Formats: sequence, C-alpha cells, structure tokens
Amino acid sequence: MRLFSARTLAPALLSIATGVAAHTNEHGIDARNFDARTQACTDFFQHANGGWLASNPIPAEYSTWSLDNEIGERNTAILKRILEDAAAHPGAAGSATQKIGDFYAAAMNEAAIDKAGSDPLQDDLAAIAALKSPDGVTKLIADWQVLGNDVLFDFETQPDLKHSGTDIAYAGQGGLGLPDRDYYLRDDAKSRHLLGQYRSHVAHMLGLLGDKNAKEEAVWIVALETRFAKASLDRVALRDPSNSYHIMTLAQADAKTPHISWTEFFHKAGRDDVESFSLAQPDFFTAADAALTDVPLAHWQAWLRWRLLDANAAFLSKPFVEADFAFHGGVLRGAKQNLPRYKRVIRSADRAVGELLGQAYAAQVFPPQAKQRALDLVNNLKTAMRARIERLTWMSADTKTSAYAKLDTMVAKIGYPDRWRDYSKLQVTRASWIANVRAARAFEAQRQFAKLDRPVDRSEWDMTPQTVNAYYNPMGNEIVFPAAQLLPPYFEVTNDDALNYGGIGSVIGHEMTHAFDDEGSQFDAQGNLANWWTKDDREKFDARARKLVDQFNAYVPVDDLHINGKLTLGENIADLGGLLVAYDAFKLTAQGKGNAKIAGLSPAQRFFYAYAQTWRTAQRPAQLRLQVQSNEHAPAKFRTNGPLADVPAFAHAFACKAGDAMRRSESDIVEIW
Repeated sequence: MRLFSARTLAPALLSIATGVAAHTNEHGIDARNFDARTQACTDFFQHANGGWLASNPIPAEYSTWSLDNEIGERNTAILKRILEDAAAHPGAAGSATQKIGDFYAAAMNEAAIDKAGSDPLQDDLAAIAALKSPDGVTKLIADWQVLGNDVLFDFETQPDLKHSGTDIAYAGQGGLGLPDRDYYLRDDAKSRHLLGQYRSHVAHMLGLLGDKNAKEEAVWIVALETRFAKASLDRVALRDPSNSYHIMTLAQADAKTPHISWTEFFHKAGRDDVESFSLAQPDFFTAADAALTDVPLAHWQAWLRWRLLDANAAFLSKPFVEADFAFHGGVLRGAKQNLPRYKRVIRSADRAVGELLGQAYAAQVFPPQAKQRALDLVNNLKTAMRARIERLTWMSADTKTSAYAKLDTMVAKIGYPDRWRDYSKLQVTRASWIANVRAARAFEAQRQFAKLDRPVDRSEWDMTPQTVNAYYNPMGNEIVFPAAQLLPPYFEVTNDDALNYGGIGSVIGHEMTHAFDDEGSQFDAQGNLANWWTKDDREKFDARARKLVDQFNAYVPVDDLHINGKLTLGENIADLGGLLVAYDAFKLTAQGKGNAKIAGLSPAQRFFYAYAQTWRTAQRPAQLRLQVQSNEHAPAKFRTNGPLADVPAFAHAFACKAGDAMRRSESDIVEIW
C-alpha cells in the first residue's frame, strides 16, 4: 500500500481551515504537509497533503512519488547494505549470503552484461527460427512455460476455489505486451496514438536484435495481440471468481484446444499424474488455438521473438535496457529517467530470491515487540469489526452468524513467515544476471508444479517481508502484513493511538474488509467459493455497493477519464470499511474515548489527518492515465476524499456543513460495513 521524506522548512505553526492549529510533531503529523489555503471540508487530500506535494517534486526516475516510495527508499538503503556486504563476504557455497551476494555481484557487472549484448537469447532465437509448424509453436511455448516464462497464457498454482484445502492449476488468458486488453480495443485518438507508439517500440526493439523486417513484424505482432485482446475478458469480469473456474480433465482441455496439448504440457512439467485443472477463460483458449492455424507461421515467430525480448530486455545490454525503459517507463508511466542500476537490481533480487533477502531484512527492522503490538491492533480491529456487523440493520441474523464465523477464523500473518522458503535447489553464480533470473524463474515454476493436487501450505506468504504492501487472501481467509508495511509513519510503538489507528489501523481494517467486499464476500470461512448469504441480504449488499460504484464513477482524475466504479469496487469497499473499523477501534482506546488535544488537534482530527497523510501521493499524468484505465485501485486523492465524505464522524470532527464537498448528503452517504 503505501514514509518520511526530506521536507522543506516551514513555519512551526500553521493556520488550519477548521480554526484549530497544529505544530510539527516529532512522531506524527507534520503541519508542514498541510495546505492552509484549502479548506478541510472542500478537499481534505489537498488540505492535509498540499504542502508535501509542493515541496516533494517527483524524482526523475519515478512516475509516482508517495509515502510508499519514501518507505521504499529507506528499505532500499537497508537492502543495498545487506547485498553489498553479502557480495563482499559471500560465505559458504549454497548459503543464503552466497546466493544473494552472487546474484547482486553478477547483476552489478555492467561491463560483462554490455559485452554479452543479446547473446544470452541466442539459443531461444535459434529455436524460434527452426520452427516448421503450428505444432512446433505450441511445443516451444510449453517448453518456455515450464521454465516459468508466461508466454501465451498465465499459469498459476492456487487453491481450488471450491475445495480450498487443495492446490490446483489455473491456466488463464495472456499473450499481451500492453497492460490491458482495452489498450488494443479503445478507438479514441489518444488510445490509437499509444497503440502506434507501442508498434514503433516493438519495431525498434526487434531492430536491435537485427531483424531486417522489424517494422512489418511489429504490424503482425500488434495484430496478433489485438486478436488475443478481443478474446480476453475485461478486468471487471476477471474480478468475478467464477470467471476463472472451469475445471476440465486433460482430455477435455485437449479437445477444447486441439492444437495445444495440455497432456504434453503437464508431462513436460513432470506431472503426468495431474488429471484435471482450471482452463480459466475457455473462450480465450479457443481463439488462441484457432490463431495457430489462421495466422502465418512467420507472424508467430515474430511474436515469439518479441515476447522473449520483452520479458528479458531489462537484463541485457544498455541499448535494450534504454529502449525498454523509454516505452514502459517513459511512454506508459511518464518517468524521465531510469532507476539507478543498484535499485533495479534490488527489485530483481526481491523477485528472484526474496525470502533469502527477507530473512536478513526482517532481522534488522522488525523486533518481536513490534510484532506483538501489531497483533494487538489486529485483535482490537477484529473486536470493532464484530461490533459493526452486530449493529448492521440491513443484515439478517443468519447471515451475521456466517460473517462472525469468517471474522473469527481470519488468520493474521505479521512481519515475516514463521517458516522460510527453501532455496537449496536454486543455483546462483556470479557469471550472469540473466542466467540467475532465468534460473530463479525455473526454480519457482517447478516449486509451483510440485504443489499441484497437494494440500495447501498455509504457512506460505505471497509477499516478501521487504514489500511495502499488504493483502487479504480469500482462499486462506488470511490478512498478511509484511514488516515493511509496519514501519513509521504507518506504525510506531511510541506513536499515540490516533496515529497508529489512522495509519496502520486503517490498512489492517482495509485488508480485513476485503473478506467482505463484493469479491471476498463470495468466499466462506474456510476459503471456499460458497454462498453464505440469504438472497435478501445479498440483494441489499449489492444495492449498497451500487451506490459506491456510482460515487466513484463520477470522479474524473485526469483528462476526461472517469474512475471505473465497478473495477475499483472491491478496493473502495475495503477503503471505506477499513476506515470505519479503524475509527471504531480507535474510539475503544483511552485517547479515543477522551477529547484531549495534542498540538491543537482533537483525537478525531489527529486520526483523520494520519489517515489522509498516509495517502500522500503525486503522479505524472501518464501514470495517472495508466492507473485509471487498468488498475483496480482508484488514485490516492479519491481513496482519501471518497471514503471520508461518507463518514459522519469526519464531518463532525472538522465541522463540515451541508453542501461542503467533503460532506455527502444523508441520502447519498454509502453505508455497507
């Protein structure tokens, strides 16, 4: 989800639009972040963060600059020291320090990487050139997929949606080089221009490989990807779990895609014993299978070269890296320059050997007492959530009983795993960055294949401890908070409760509420896709959710682009519910029960400022457009103002009047959880 930055000096005392004043607080709200010119009841995001926005321009190498980026910068400094020390003192062969140290050393050897050019791809390019038939295309794709390279489709091992104690395989739609299917299908001028820029980028990259016919090949590639896009579900449809659950035997899947052998695919993966899996989006695979015979072999070969290059360009020599950044970083996101090499390498190490790196990181930043305080917060929020469910007037007793069961059995994972991942079979050397990356992909793919049709390992984490984020897993009914998410200013043992509950408390509440959003609410306490609602209660829930869809549909963050209220619905429900649950939990504390002011701010005001300042974010227009068009999260401004405008306690705390933008009318207020 989303730290401190160097702030420009400002007066120690600022006039706040509500008539109160606030001082800079050593462990909390920084009054220099405020914009005293903007009224709290007009635009609270700008009011709480306008000073920060003015004094923190987006660094050239970023398309977004936020609290999470600030925490990330602190993390990067820690991880850099860990990796540099491991590279200088790798220790015994096969040890954690050897693997993370050699990974870092190989990736930082820019001279060797530049000398190699595209040589690391030559064997794959030769295999593509040798293809003679559609059958050869599908066999090569299967070879790549088994090595952890998603080419035509996305392959995942996840719990069975209806039998959540067992992991099964899911094969889903893929094959696109742009972030979303709609980039290929929109017909407005900006979208057509961007698709043309993408086509030019593909041609340029293939030209770097030496393709003589790169421009024509780029036309073929975009046409083939457009065909895939037309057969793909949009992101709103993908939010419905049932649209990814189509269990088939291997024989049934082979009949569905006569030119793609799933029997052969699982054989190559060493899992001949697998009998069935989810062909998640059948219509996509029907279309992809037809394209194998409808589209000339030369077009498939060009597309395979492109998919190979696009997946690996960041690990090649400078010309490829620069061209890759120019489009993905510059055109799509608006960044002005690439990240320094060491930062790119740290991100790569996080993906490749994340828990090896995480062991050293967690030991430095997350002491046991922090873990216990975070668990205490979780339990307090559970108490508040249970009380909110009990008070719901629109939900029946039967459905409430099921909701209590889900809340009571929810597992909280804090800081880092109790059992670390075993990397003993992964070989890492100092010879080649890209070789290490590809070895890590293959290692992870085999780890996933080994889990198929086996009991789910409930101890696993889907994020590393150094990740500034958190998540709810509906199939495990668990909320997970990496150590990096539990750092100041989100959370600090010495903070007053208003700050901790407004900061990390709202994050905990957010993830907790995901269990009850439009998607999470389709899973029961055991993590199975099963209905636990009465028909009448579900209809009431859906009606309330539609009001939130309408609220966010009306927001226009950039140009004439409206937020997609249906796409962002789950996150918006979680934001609103998480804010309310955190506030209720805060009101159970001694500070929350009282009215003692700190630096001129009431407890409630401190809570809401803490909440808003965790969302401080600046974005380049290109990145903002990308987010609005393809991301299930609304932009930060609207994740601040949207929920707060639905909270009467906020309006009371800042004396907002009827007609103020931050106080929605009683009939418009959204109340779900």
